[in-house]
Amino acid sequence: MELFDKKEKKEIPPLSWRFYPKDFSEFVGQKEIIGEGKLLRRLIEEDSLRSAVFFGPTGVGKTALARLIAHKTKKRFIQLNATTSGVREISDIVKEADYNLRKGIQTLLVIDELHHFNKTQQDALLPHVERGVINFIGITSENPYYFLNKALLSRVLLFEFSPLSESDIVKILKNAIKKDSKIKDLKVKESILKKIAKFSNYDARRALNILEVLSVYLKGKEVNETVLKEVLSKRVFPYDKKGDEHYDTISAFIKSIRGSDPDASLYWLAKLIKLGEDPRFITRRLLILASEDIGLADPFAIVLSSSISDAIEKVGMPEAKILLSELVIYLCSAPKSNTCYEAIENALSYFETEKELKVPEHLTKKGSKKYKYPHSYGGWVKQSYLPEKVKFLNLRRIGYEKKIIERFENRVKGKDKKNIKENR
Repeated sequence: MELFDKKEKKEIPPLSWRFYPKDFSEFVGQKEIIGEGKLLRRLIEEDSLRSAVFFGPTGVGKTALARLIAHKTKKRFIQLNATTSGVREISDIVKEADYNLRKGIQTLLVIDELHHFNKTQQDALLPHVERGVINFIGITSENPYYFLNKALLSRVLLFEFSPLSESDIVKILKNAIKKDSKIKDLKVKESILKKIAKFSNYDARRALNILEVLSVYLKGKEVNETVLKEVLSKRVFPYDKKGDEHYDTISAFIKSIRGSDPDASLYWLAKLIKLGEDPRFITRRLLILASEDIGLADPFAIVLSSSISDAIEKVGMPEAKILLSELVIYLCSAPKSNTCYEAIENALSYFETEKELKVPEHLTKKGSKKYKYPHSYGGWVKQSYLPEKVKFLNLRRIGYEKKIIERFENRVKGKDKKNIKENR
């Protein structure tokens, strides 16, 4: 489980793995967090980094920095990948770390793909981080505020990594050609390196992999435009999960479903799948859409979304694409209403901008004798639940909302329709 095994291996690792910075002078990019005098750099230089999460787009240096730390630290360095590890592995590491700590040896655990750790796994890690038995570095392309539990979140330092620039990628590629013995004979002009940088969407790992493919293909010959196009045509166009393309694609996807266009929705879904988007990210967005854009117009939409989200966890890719297709087609067909979204936004806005309303006396413990218990009146009785008349809910005669309107109308026998408006 050693992250950076110094023993020679028979298999040659890819260029993107074997070429990494061993000192800050070799590290390209991220000056905002590891520039001279910055907090993270000082902690690494002093070997006093306890626990942290590195998050940001893929291929921007998160793992490279972890490897730099491994090169410098005196702590025992261990790696886990969250996609293949669980509570048992954490328990084994903690036992070993506890034993080493008694001998004065600290343990620094790197957890790659941290966003794949569920609540149980995070809970298993928490007490040992809290007690200082292990320090850890989590590496993720997701926003930790969305998946990391609050207790663990409060005990780590967060460092966001920014996208690399064209000049950063070109510099990394030049350094690799200069220092890696297996590609040192590759002849490539800067204009070609810039094209590789652009094609890789400024992902250093992808750019290095492209460079290695060219090296194997050409065996020391100069890279020209024709060869570059041939090599690049064999690869799936890269996708920056934090760049504009990511947000534009998911935006088009959601808006197509909201607009009830199944063909457009399936096209954008296909692009998301083909470019490697995490199916769980897609289902999270669809769960939100099912409530925000459909809601009570078709209550089954959220049920199906939740069910398929759970099923995808069990099935995984590539079969999950069928489940996603089923869900997208259904959501496109469903009647649309943002009543629930508007209702809570209206209530929140009122609470934030108006005076705070007091709880009516008959709803308090002190005034409970004046409270009318609805079940004593057949399930409903006219009664005030706010000291003032306010209206947040505006139901529309769309889909199942029509039945909900009928419920309210029947309940008040047609006398109180303040929460109902015609859809125009």
